[in-house]
Amino acid sequence: QVQPVESGGGLVQAGDSLRLSCADSERTLSAYAAAWFRQAPGKEREFVAAISWGGSSTNYADSVKGRFTISRDNIKNTVYLQMNSLKPEDTAVYYCAAGLRRRTVAAGTSRDYDYWGQGTQVSVSL
Repeated sequence: QVQPVESGGGLVQAGDSLRLSCADSERTLSAYAAAWFRQAPGKEREFVAAISWGGSSTNYADSVKGRFTISRDNIKNTVYLQMNSLKPEDTAVYYCAAGLRRRTVAAGTSRDYDYWGQGTQVSVSL
């Protein structure tokens, strides 16, 4: 069973970049489709980006297209979210999720993912 663990969050200024990582201590993440979701204070959790298990399919929320890039290194059992041109509205807790049911696609709904990390805080100031 996969146990995603996020890292790489922090406090940055608008326009800066951050790279989030999602790893799995059981070294099984490479078999799963993976996604990033985020939740800002007082708001519902929302989809950010997803990648199929092999990496051939990706999917992005409109709000991050052209700024964020999801990728994976299945040898390292790690999924990344490169975030460029960050905006204050990107401030949120970012969660990594993994799923098997639809692992050949980059699904954008939370119900397609069964395993969730604890989250990492990303804060973007003006």
